[in-house]
This record gives sequence, C-alpha cells and structure tokens, in this order.
Amino acid sequence: MTRAPLRLLIADDHVVVRAGLRALLDGEPDLEVVGEAGSGEEAVQLALGLAPDVMLMDLRFANAGRSIDGIAATRRLAAEVPGLPVVMLTSYSARVDVVRALEAGARGYVLKAGPPDELFRAVRSAAAGGVGLAPEIVGELVGQVVGLRTDLTQREVDVVRLMSEGHSNRSIAESLFLSEATIKTHLVRIYRKLGVDKRAAAVSEAARRGLLDLAP
Repeated sequence: MTRAPLRLLIADDHVVVRAGLRALLDGEPDLEVVGEAGSGEEAVQLALGLAPDVMLMDLRFANAGRSIDGIAATRRLAAEVPGLPVVMLTSYSARVDVVRALEAGARGYVLKAGPPDELFRAVRSAAAGGVGLAPEIVGELVGQVVGLRTDLTQREVDVVRLMSEGHSNRSIAESLFLSEATIKTHLVRIYRKLGVDKRAAAVSEAARRGLLDLAP
C-alpha cells in the first residue's frame, strides 16, 4: 500500500524562493507542497485551514513591521496547531537565532545555502517526530554547550562590559590601555564566539550566558 505524501506548507516572503522550493520539494515522491505564505501571519492562517504535515518557515520576513516574524509565528503555531512540526529554513545561522527557534517549538533548522538532501532529511525527520538540524547547526549547538561559560576570555568579558556601559571602541581602548585595532580584533572574536553580529546582541547574549551582570 502506497503511503500518502507528506503535505508541506511553505512560508517565505520571496516569491522566487517559494517557487524554487515548491519545484524542489514536489520533485520528491513522498513530499507535496499544498500552500505558500508570504508572511508569518499568513502562515498561521493557512496552517489552520490546510492542516499540513510540516511547515517550512523563514526566520525573518521583509514585512516584519506589519506582521510577525518566523519565531513568533512558530510560537503561535505551537499554541494554535499543536503537533504541527515547524522546520526553519533560513539564511541565518547565529546561535542565538537557532536557540530562539528551538525554544519557540521548531523541530528543525536548515540553511538555505545547504544541499537539498539536508532539507529533505529535516522535513522527514520532523514529520516522524524527530528533530532535523543541518550539520552546521549541530556544530553551533555543541559549541554552545561545551563552551557555555568559557567562550570569552577575561579580556573579552571586559570589552563586553564596557560596551554595555555605552563606551565607544576608542573609549574601551583607552580604559584597557589597548589600541583601537586590538579592540576591533576582540570584537570580531566576541561576535564569532557568541554567534551574533551586533554590539547590543553581544551584550545581551553574554548576559544570558551568565558572563555579564547587567544592572536592572
């Protein structure tokens, strides 16, 4: 007896990306795209009506100011369509994004730049009750667990602490008796270790890991 294909719903704000994903996924005999959404809000509404087996969700939408993002949509789906596995399909691989997605209820996290087989595996694994993660994402999570409190050196913690107090690179350099070039090098390493790309995000992530105490 032939098993019915898994019914997929795609949520991405780019029409061309959705068209490419549909062609790719429909080419698999056990997968079938039953709908497309261009925003997080539309993804939730279509999921309620179509009852797909798996949702492919983008992390960020261009119209985020007028609608919810992929994280919020995933959280909504977990509450309104319990049991629907969500696989994040995104270009963003920062640890903080991965953790937020999984905490919201996502059952998979795949990068758009990855090979199609990774996407297929993640979809099938999520549908079967497992978790589908791209190898790069597994590496990021393992690195976070292994180095949870020891990622940053004491000097790097000092840099982040001064950043949290609003100091510029020049001011940090003067406070630590270092050159601005050295501070910029520290920032590159801090961003890489924390999986972020902005100063505010670095401060927030360092505090979340217990490396930095922020005054209330």
